[in-house]
Amino acid sequence: MASVAAISRDRLACALKQRLRGFRSCAYGSSTRHISCGSLDNQKPVLAHGQHGICARYGLLISSNGVQQNLVSELELHRGCRQFSSSELPVHIILQMPALSPTMDKGNISSWKKNEGDKIEAGDVICDIETDKATLDFESMEEGYLAKILVPAGSKDIPVGQPLAITVENPDDIPKFTNILADEFSSKQAEKDTKAQGAAQGQEQMPQPQTYRFGPSVRRLLAEFELDISSLKVSGPHGTLLKGDVLAAIASGAGSGKSSETAKLHKPSEPSKNEKTLSAPIAPVSLQSPLPLQSSGLYEDLQNSQIRKIIAKRLWESKHGTPHLYLSADVMLDPVLAFRKELQEKHGLKISVNDIVIKVVALALKAVPEANAYWSDEKGEAVLCDSIDVSIAVATEKGLMTPILKNADQKSLSAISTEVKELANKARVGKLSPSEFQGGTFSISNLGMFPVDRFCAIINPPQACILAVGRGNKVVKWEEDSSGQGKACSVTQMNLSLSADHRVFDYDIGGKFLDALSTNFMEAKRLIL
Repeated sequence: MASVAAISRDRLACALKQRLRGFRSCAYGSSTRHISCGSLDNQKPVLAHGQHGICARYGLLISSNGVQQNLVSELELHRGCRQFSSSELPVHIILQMPALSPTMDKGNISSWKKNEGDKIEAGDVICDIETDKATLDFESMEEGYLAKILVPAGSKDIPVGQPLAITVENPDDIPKFTNILADEFSSKQAEKDTKAQGAAQGQEQMPQPQTYRFGPSVRRLLAEFELDISSLKVSGPHGTLLKGDVLAAIASGAGSGKSSETAKLHKPSEPSKNEKTLSAPIAPVSLQSPLPLQSSGLYEDLQNSQIRKIIAKRLWESKHGTPHLYLSADVMLDPVLAFRKELQEKHGLKISVNDIVIKVVALALKAVPEANAYWSDEKGEAVLCDSIDVSIAVATEKGLMTPILKNADQKSLSAISTEVKELANKARVGKLSPSEFQGGTFSISNLGMFPVDRFCAIINPPQACILAVGRGNKVVKWEEDSSGQGKACSVTQMNLSLSADHRVFDYDIGGKFLDALSTNFMEAKRLIL
């Protein structure tokens, strides 16, 4: 039985196999989503006995007498590839920039693994694509020959859907694509997008009146100068009209029905006889924006990767959209260091402090399940997570990645150590699969290897917590024994700072969680039980 298609359902991908022989045509393109079970009426691939109707997927219809007829000029797939045929060019497939993650709208071509003229087998890696999260392999779904590369390696910010390359079934057709330019296919796609956009706009309802956000000072200026708010340029977040926007409009005279008042604002008034004049005139305050600083011309533009762009966007959204609650505690690190030394000397296990921190956090989440939760906007309440999946922040050249250690509470220290090293290496070379960095229920950011005593991290949505771990420091503490006698001694302390979503966490849950963390650090030998 031959595999006809790969179907992705709610939990895994399965192969759709065909028991009969024949040719197939496609009504649904590759990567089409949300197809209802049992849908008919030409809404799924069809197996044709013989060549009649086979080339619907190529935009052709071959009748029984061998005469080629145009069925459709072009069949677009939702993502990944588009198949195209015309009277000028032979049958070919246009590979487009795919959407390899839910948040991806642009991608970069890191390198091409195939050259023009190379034979391509199903499953071969054609090129490496840098997405907003990682560098992934773009695999071919069909056999053929790479006829033309439209986008060279190293190209950046390529929109999803833009043609990348052309493949053909017959190697004799390769020379016919030698002089093909990428602009030819891009212009055709842009023309279709323009038509589709115009049709969509024709079906849209009347636009709703726009709402604005502004404060009391802005309201006073709008009323005083009788400004038309619809003509003002809004620069604040979430459509907020800032005071600077109004002042800029007043200075330029835009949108004002009271231009004479604006002139009076700039015109110095004559002092009255009863008023005392100063010996030195006061320079008038200009509402114009200050002049830009003179540039020396000695600078360097640093190109942002897709990963850094999406990190910046997500951090801004998290900081402005999530109410952060901050809690901090100092924990004793001496029992952990002694336990780590014992494991190395007696059992030959090289366990890092970070591995122990992961295990400690996982057990604390198990003891306080309310901390292992996230906020659901749809339900309007906190939702407890079924598993304890810890995300570890790993610094890479392209940005900060957070590979996930799944079911961390069920794994031994040695298993955690091995898996963390593998995930960190994959993250640094950009080879993490989506399942290894998407999701997670709790994040840890450890800067203990740097001279950082304490810091506060920003929550990684949709998670509700992130723990910031500082370095260990030697401090002097007063310790008393059972008899009440005490002495000063040197101990090693480490600061833990918890950033939590206040909609999920309150101070009671945060206190219980930090108390469980402190207890686990003091009783480090419990970690091997």
